[in-house]
Amino acid sequence: MNTRQLTEYAQQLRVDSVRAAAAAHSGHPTSSMSAADLMAVLLAHHFRYDFERPQHPAGDRFVLSKGHATPLLYAAYKAVGAINETELMTYRKLGSRLEGHPTPQRLPWVETATGSLGQGLPVGVGIALAGKRLDRTGYRVWVLCGDSELAEGSIWEAAEHAGYEHLDNLVVIVDVNRLGQRGPTRHGHSLEAYARRFQAFDWHTIEIDGHDVDAIDRAYGEALSTSGQPTVILARTLKGKGVESVQDREGLHGKPLPEPDEAIAELGGVRDLHIEVQPPPAARMLHAVRTGHLELPRYEIGEEVATRDAYGKALAALGAARGDIVALDGEVSDSTRSEFFAKEHPDRFFECYIAEQQMVATAVGMAARGWVPYASTFAAFFTRAHDFVRMASVSGSGLNLVGSHAGVAIGQDGPSQMGLEDLAMFRSLHGSTVLYPCDANQTAKLVGAMAGLDGIRYLRTSRGAGPVIYSPTEEFPIGGSKVLKAGDHDRLTLVAAGVTVHEALAAAEALEAEGISARVIDLYSVKPVDRRTLREAAERTGCLVTVEDHREEGGLGDAVLDAFLDGRPVPRLVRLAVRNMPGSATPAEQLHTAGIDAESIAASARLLVEHAVVP
Repeated sequence: MNTRQLTEYAQQLRVDSVRAAAAAHSGHPTSSMSAADLMAVLLAHHFRYDFERPQHPAGDRFVLSKGHATPLLYAAYKAVGAINETELMTYRKLGSRLEGHPTPQRLPWVETATGSLGQGLPVGVGIALAGKRLDRTGYRVWVLCGDSELAEGSIWEAAEHAGYEHLDNLVVIVDVNRLGQRGPTRHGHSLEAYARRFQAFDWHTIEIDGHDVDAIDRAYGEALSTSGQPTVILARTLKGKGVESVQDREGLHGKPLPEPDEAIAELGGVRDLHIEVQPPPAARMLHAVRTGHLELPRYEIGEEVATRDAYGKALAALGAARGDIVALDGEVSDSTRSEFFAKEHPDRFFECYIAEQQMVATAVGMAARGWVPYASTFAAFFTRAHDFVRMASVSGSGLNLVGSHAGVAIGQDGPSQMGLEDLAMFRSLHGSTVLYPCDANQTAKLVGAMAGLDGIRYLRTSRGAGPVIYSPTEEFPIGGSKVLKAGDHDRLTLVAAGVTVHEALAAAEALEAEGISARVIDLYSVKPVDRRTLREAAERTGCLVTVEDHREEGGLGDAVLDAFLDGRPVPRLVRLAVRNMPGSATPAEQLHTAGIDAESIAASARLLVEHAVVP
């Protein structure tokens, strides 16, 4: 295809970007126009893909990291015949697949939801890592970034990881159009400034004029021939390219062109050219999933076992039974115990070092390729990656995330290491599952169950050893709970999860000695919560005490309260949680100071029963 044809394709992409945004009365046409030449050459000469079979095992992957440039993406879909003219004009309208920022939930050609800048490249690294070490079918990963998002720290976590892993199947195209939302970017049109940064992470860098289609074509060819290094193509472009009234001008970000008809005429008018994309080569299926009998670890009642240990051993067992399980960790595998998986399945274990955003992004990328990731770190450190988890939820990604060292029960390390907000964070995600086991057999069963769930699944584990209270044959359905103690004369119910289950049982024993019978519920499924059991307990006892090694806001107590928001009477409720700012102390001292140990639970129960109105 010659220079003139490529230029015509690019002009069509610009025109259709202008048209789509004008029809929607919103959008980002100028950010799309700057990258039109880059997209046209990629599709026409270098991208290998089957739009009728988007999951083809050898098909290249494309990630629009500058997710606001959807007019360009959808114009490209029209040019290759994936969508038609009518659908293009539904851009940003109610019920349309063509949203303001792309999501794989709506469109099968989208790898991951983007729009929170700085995330497309990290996920692209995850996809490329899957291609290099797992799938091995030779596909390339192409990521189109904007220059503004290169200010995000997650970009450089991704850059370092890609360089370290020698991901020569990854090509990043940076649309350096100089203008951000409110004005010039930090480095403007200085391609050299960006090149120095990527070179520091061992990338092959290419600097070009992003509107010279022949230079773009040569750069893509050079990227494909580069081995041992990822490649970044730094393309100098002009925002709003081709329309004099908006080209390289400030104040037009995120706005349709003021005179779209005149702009379309200036660009040469509407075209209906078809871009023929090269098909991918023949390839085997991505991965044959080896499925065998799952032999979970078994523990005897009365043993002292940390739930983090049970997690690691259960994950290793799951990896032996299923060939699609992969594990990732943030350089704390000796603490989270994912090291058990790493020792047994080193080819499916991925060390992400202390880069939690990149760890979650890598998991998202691998999930997009059909793998089932389990990613673990300290519960406290998932807060750093929360935006990646939020966007994974938008993507409909299937992730298993495991936070260890939760709560004040970790002891002397102090508050910086204590996950005290994690339950709230994960409960707030759309369609998430949140689990908090209290013993080793329960943990093992839940680890196995997580693999078959959809959406974001979070498991909270504990550092210290605790007694095994369940038989290895006990089942723990998602959305369920376990009533550990109940009687006909119960005067209140203690609701706990994780480490506080053992404290609640001890408190119930102390209360029993005083003639106060208390029901005890192990609410291991924090979301979805067992509403039926909680409502029955409220009806039978009238009083509930929730106790959690977590902040008061958003955790177990709120999950219990949600069971009574359907209009029925709310029971008398006391919520025990961590309200202080912990320091360093032993686990027992921490629980007592926070008011969530057996003694504190019993004291609160006595007061509650004393003031309860007996019918």
